[in-house]
Amino acid sequence: MDQMTRTALPGRRRLLASGLALPALALAPRRAAAQPGPPLTVASKLDTEGALLGQMMAATLEARGVPVRARLQLGPTRILRQAILAGEVDLYPEYTGNGAFFFQQEDDPAWKRADTAFERVRTLDAERNGIAWLRPAPANNSWAIAVRGNLPLRTLEDLPGHLAAGGAFKLAASAEFVESPAALPAFQRAYGFTLSPQQLLVLPGGDTAVTMRAAAEGLSGVNAAMVYGTDGAISALSLRVLEDTRGAQIVYQPAPCARGEAARRLPRLEEWLGPVFATLTLERLQALNAAVVVEGRPLRDVAREHLRGTGQPG
Repeated sequence: MDQMTRTALPGRRRLLASGLALPALALAPRRAAAQPGPPLTVASKLDTEGALLGQMMAATLEARGVPVRARLQLGPTRILRQAILAGEVDLYPEYTGNGAFFFQQEDDPAWKRADTAFERVRTLDAERNGIAWLRPAPANNSWAIAVRGNLPLRTLEDLPGHLAAGGAFKLAASAEFVESPAALPAFQRAYGFTLSPQQLLVLPGGDTAVTMRAAAEGLSGVNAAMVYGTDGAISALSLRVLEDTRGAQIVYQPAPCARGEAARRLPRLEEWLGPVFATLTLERLQALNAAVVVEGRPLRDVAREHLRGTGQPG
């Protein structure tokens, strides 16, 4: 299946689902940076991670004295993309890899490297749509394979040798992940391994919560799972993502995406939001998502606690 079909699965945060390092600023009085004009409309997609990022963005701007109208969990990517292009949304968190689909460039290898993916989407969206992409988080929420902690694997380059030596390996995944050329077959081509039918447990649907649970519990000998890189239950279930060192997958780094008019109105927008997104490593996003989906904590509390804990206003 293509990317658009894949991301329609439950809980996904991509197409149909749900740069520069800057020093931290000294905290100014709350109203010191207030901007004239109407409130800035900050939105997000339906999923937990999107709502967390949107909440952080809104809280950061409010702390700088910017009036904000929050429309969190507004809809899937299709809705958010249409809304920002139509001027109905000013700012929302998007994923760099979606630029490959926005601009019909899915086969371009530039999207499989974090630096070139960001530069490509930033340039194309600015030139064609007047959309400003701000510095992304150093985390990749692409399709991935996670393993139980007792497996001696750290990257996907370790997997062929493990399999050749007869090491135990059984992957829980959806039929789509197993069959789609962009998913497991892409990993197998990039790293030179092949999983037999006996090394696969194919589960219905695309819910990574199910595949992760199967690996964590060792269901039918499963010790690996199809995941998305920042899934909240990865660390909670003592799983570890195998790093995609050869770039088999398109890179999905979350980044603030702003309407051109909003970026011009707030010329310090990247200066304010850049340090926030710089704190959002893969492990940190996993932990933040887990605080909501595993521990059941309120989104607003988790977002604001992270901002305070990293010294950011909010």
